[in-house]
Amino acid sequence: MLAPTRFATQRRRAAATVEFALVAPLLFLTFFAAVEFSRANMVRHTVDIAAYEGARQGIIPGATADDVRNRVNQIMAQLAIRNTTVTVTPATIDRNTDRVTVNVVTPMQGNGFITGLFMNSAQLSAESTLCREGFTSPSS
Repeated sequence: MLAPTRFATQRRRAAATVEFALVAPLLFLTFFAAVEFSRANMVRHTVDIAAYEGARQGIIPGATADDVRNRVNQIMAQLAIRNTTVTVTPATIDRNTDRVTVNVVTPMQGNGFITGLFMNSAQLSAESTLCREGFTSPSS
């Protein structure tokens, strides 16, 4: 059997280099897209959880809208999610409040691992409504 010539070996190396140059950008793009979409999914679930936990905080007797906002911001800060808007309805929680609704909105811009590459204009939101504990209707 004849040993491969030096020229044939160099041609194979050159072909492998060209193939890698063509495929590598697609591999890296796929990898970075997977990482960014995973982060978006994590942010989406955190927004859902924060809205629910904020509503839970708001239904406790004596809770205020500021308590709700603080709880939501605390949860969002655990994953370094910034620029979150929290809306509590009603704005003033008192003895006669029967339901508390918490709406949480956060943009993906600035909250992704690879900021600005994918989903830069997307906004994630969640809303949770719970009945307040200890509520007594005015007719009682």
